[in-house]
Amino acid sequence: MAAPDRYRIMGIDPGTNYMGYGVLEVEGRRLHSVVLGDIDLHKLPDPYAKLRYIFERVGALIDQYGPQEVALESPFFGENVQSMLKLGRAQGVAMAAALSRSLPVFEYAPSRIKRSIAGSGLAGKEQVAGIVRNLLKIEQAPRRLDATDGMAVALCHYYMDHNVLNEALGHERMKGLGGGPKAISRRGSTSWEQFLKQHPDREIK
Repeated sequence: MAAPDRYRIMGIDPGTNYMGYGVLEVEGRRLHSVVLGDIDLHKLPDPYAKLRYIFERVGALIDQYGPQEVALESPFFGENVQSMLKLGRAQGVAMAAALSRSLPVFEYAPSRIKRSIAGSGLAGKEQVAGIVRNLLKIEQAPRRLDATDGMAVALCHYYMDHNVLNEALGHERMKGLGGGPKAISRRGSTSWEQFLKQHPDREIK
């Protein structure tokens, strides 16, 4: 099935204090910034209240701006295990908000996002923000760089989804590069669905 000529991608940069987001509209080969901003979480001391708020706000943004796909930055591996756990929970709740609305979800490694935008996996937030703003002609700088980080995730997904090699070799290559679909995409069924069709005896009902 061919991709629609006009659709929207929501990019999310998960965080426990600020969660950046951006909605990118794709029309043919033209890209347009619909909205970008951040979800302020730092005033919520209860970690479970934060998770609930993330779920509610991400869901509300999806309902308001109507993206067809949601892309998230995957948690990076660090020395602070507690921080990784908190970040993973925040990402999971944002992902659940998208899945609850039957939207396909995609994940990309931080280095993959930076390379797709700035050409280097070591690019700083300021450099990524400058390129995103210049590319999409965003005149007014957002309050925080988390917002442009969220839009960078959406742009990364667009670039990966329109890469000639990815289209030729399939989404498995995208996973190997630090990103790939985790649900049904616009192009059809997942490999898991195809596997079940070929091996119906493997499905537990």
